Amino acid sequence: MKTYIVGGAVRDALLGYPVQDRDYVVVGATPDDMLAQGFLPVGKDFPVFLHPRTHDEYALARTERKTAAGYKGFVFHTDADVTLEQDLIRRDLSINAMAQDDDGHIIDPYGGLQDLKNRVFRHVSLAFCEDPVRILRLARFAARFAVPPQDFSVAEETTTLMQKMVAAGEVDALVAERVWQEISRGLMEVRPSRMFDVLRSCGALQRLLPEIDALPEAQIQHLMQLLDASAKADLPLSARYAVLLHHLSDTSDKDRVKLADAVSQRLKVPAECRDLAILLAREHLTINQAGSMTPADIVDLFGRCDAYRKPERFLEALTATASLYARPGMADTYQPVQILQRALSLVQQVKGGDIASQYASQPQQIPLAIRAARIAMLEAAQYKT
Repeated sequence: MKTYIVGGAVRDALLGYPVQDRDYVVVGATPDDMLAQGFLPVGKDFPVFLHPRTHDEYALARTERKTAAGYKGFVFHTDADVTLEQDLIRRDLSINAMAQDDDGHIIDPYGGLQDLKNRVFRHVSLAFCEDPVRILRLARFAARFAVPPQDFSVAEETTTLMQKMVAAGEVDALVAERVWQEISRGLMEVRPSRMFDVLRSCGALQRLLPEIDALPEAQIQHLMQLLDASAKADLPLSARYAVLLHHLSDTSDKDRVKLADAVSQRLKVPAECRDLAILLAREHLTINQAGSMTPADIVDLFGRCDAYRKPERFLEALTATASLYARPGMADTYQPVQILQRALSLVQQVKGGDIASQYASQPQQIPLAIRAARIAMLEAAQYKT
């Protein structure tokens, strides 16, 4: 029985990245052997165990066999005679198919070290094409490892294999939740545009996000620049997602909202991401014109955005808008954001309850009276200076 650190922990350590989690493979053992040593079973599809003290995951070396379309159609075989090399060959990329033994020696049967040196993503074997999630993972890795001195490139033969997978309909078998899981993680990487570059190169973007793939080339390139700027500004996931979907149509606010909503519904994104994306698609052009808006226009904007009840979401929309229009590094001095932040702080001082009590006998007049008070508050203030 021998234990090895495998996969991402080995890769990240060799790249000089912080190692967050360590996964282990156990060769030459059975489930009974693991239980006898106090490991706790947690695996559903194949034997995975938690170390009794560290709670790290230890998986028995395994082989896989494809039995159906998609990423769930596998049967697994674990036995004491499964070798480390047999386990590693089923992994996605050569840089993820390395192991490290207890003495710190790297076991690299499939050229991961050389591909790491050359910064190349290369599939280990044809087993890659059996799991369409691997396309999304590779694209996410491209976004993560897009740092100087150079980006990782995708080996030509791997791109060709992914194109064949897309043509065979493997990507169509992915469930929305898994697609969103990978895309959301890619959006939070250092250079999200690289994820979309990879998905476009193999045809997967047309299947997963046809609304973006259908944009004119110049618009796609501009959108990718904005997305990377949102990452550089360290915006949260909801804001980065909103930037991605903020302008999928040049025709009208209504069409932009319709497309942002359609993508969000299809991917089953969390409500906070969907709502901010819809808000930004509808209002980013208006927000950018805050300097020329009247107090009444601003009060009505706050109303449409539900800024009185959800000011944090509105302020996040302002931050996202600043990433669209402000010069790099100048988001903090972007005038429309400053104007609307000051205006919101002013109108929040209006006591709606006090006004409502004055119109207790005329409840239909309460909304109009509160709106008028908010407008008067802005008219009396110097919020644009």
